[in-house]
Amino acid sequence: MAGPDRERDGIREGLESSRGDPRVLVALNVVLSTMFAVMLVWGLFLVGALEFSVVTVAVVAVVLFVLTYVLT
Repeated sequence: MAGPDRERDGIREGLESSRGDPRVLVALNVVLSTMFAVMLVWGLFLVGALEFSVVTVAVVAVVLFVLTYVLT
């Protein structure tokens, strides 16, 4: 039976060698970029700097998505 230190090494090796599914990364990026875009546009709408509309939120979300995709 392996000790607790051996189990930690095995988990660490597994996590470090796993690349994961890139579709999950893209899906999370879409969801989080959209949520952040809604909050950002809503905040700018409150101060009168931007119009709150679906098109504005979509444009900001796409910009955020591309920016985070390129940086990661």
